[in-house]
Amino acid sequence: MIYNEEYETLPREALEAVQLKRLQAQVERIYATVPYYRAKMDAAGVAPGDIKTLADINKFPFTTKEDLRKNYPFGLFTVPLERVVRIHASSGTTGQPTVVGYTKRDIKIWAELMARCLTAAGATPKDIIHNAYGYGLFTGGLGAHYGAETLGATVVPVSGGNTKRQIMIMRDFQSTVLLCTPSYALNLAESMVDAGIDPAEMALRVGVFGAEPWSENMRQEIEKALGLKAIDIYGLSEIIGPGVSVECIEEQHGLHIMEDHFLPEIVHPETFEPLPLGEKGELVFTTLTKEAFPVIRYRTKDFSRLITSPCTCGRSFYRMEKITGRSDDMLIIRGVNVFPSQIEHVLISIKEVEPHYQIIVERQGSLDTMEVQVEVSDTLFSDAVKRLEALAKTIQHEIKDLLGVSCKVKLVEPKTIQRSEGKAQRVIDKRKI
Repeated sequence: MIYNEEYETLPREALEAVQLKRLQAQVERIYATVPYYRAKMDAAGVAPGDIKTLADINKFPFTTKEDLRKNYPFGLFTVPLERVVRIHASSGTTGQPTVVGYTKRDIKIWAELMARCLTAAGATPKDIIHNAYGYGLFTGGLGAHYGAETLGATVVPVSGGNTKRQIMIMRDFQSTVLLCTPSYALNLAESMVDAGIDPAEMALRVGVFGAEPWSENMRQEIEKALGLKAIDIYGLSEIIGPGVSVECIEEQHGLHIMEDHFLPEIVHPETFEPLPLGEKGELVFTTLTKEAFPVIRYRTKDFSRLITSPCTCGRSFYRMEKITGRSDDMLIIRGVNVFPSQIEHVLISIKEVEPHYQIIVERQGSLDTMEVQVEVSDTLFSDAVKRLEALAKTIQHEIKDLLGVSCKVKLVEPKTIQRSEGKAQRVIDKRKI
């Protein structure tokens, strides 16, 4: 089932014509209304009239999170504040959040994009959608909520936290679709078992999970634990929030980008030169229809590639490969690039360990050290020391084999690693870099 047949199945030539028309209008408006963007374009020697083809976007300067912080809070808005009906902000890891705004039209578009995503994931107006994404300045909760209402489904706006209550509501209301982070989905599954509740008692059939990178092994773990189909969704507040791309339930192979609203590029993560279709690099987006807060060539710092082959679901949009990590999540351990999702992939493939882990990075003298703490089951933890030592060595070997870096593995008792009700904190970096 497709929510918007007219646009989601457009032939490539027609889609690119729509993109070009919208891109030209967007860049012209940004140049006319935002002094900061105008100064950047002037310094780069480019002007809106230089866009004759979609490839001409490569001539324009990138936008980064630093640009947003320099213009905090409203310096990049292209409309007066009286036209802004909502403001969201991302969590500021450096102390200052990045602020985004929406006009009425932006909210309407966002709601439709989320309705498209939920439809691609297999949701229908008949579903009861349990929305456990956080409500508030974070875009996840309200973005998903408006999309579910636009679809015509019944929404339970539970938000994050109070896991026992969430489980009771899911069971009593017979919710059929679960929306939350993948780490919280595992937390819910574990809490059900602890409470003596069989996940099979639930009516859940689909889960739409995003807001953090997660591996294919983790997908299998969630599907097995909750008895549902786990669908990946992608978005970021700087672009619009959730709803930028989503997997379809038919293939679950790459996430369909809503290309009539967002122009994707893949660039080399070091040189920032555009890469050919199909090559892996950093994902960059230009918004084509945003009114209050459009961005030109925003560097997401997420690593992916574009998939151009046709999909059996009938959507003509390019797909982006599942995010494997972010450049700012990437750890450099003794010269080796390490992503938490790679370590997760190894851990979840080993049956004796639980899907809860933390990576501790320290510097001893001039040498970086990495310790992976991972939970094991009650039975195994009380087992013979030799067996635990053998398991730790197996994990060390698998990580070294995949990543080429040695680490210490510490097996810990169940429930000792802090559970997440939102984005999981996988890495504790104690180095003074």
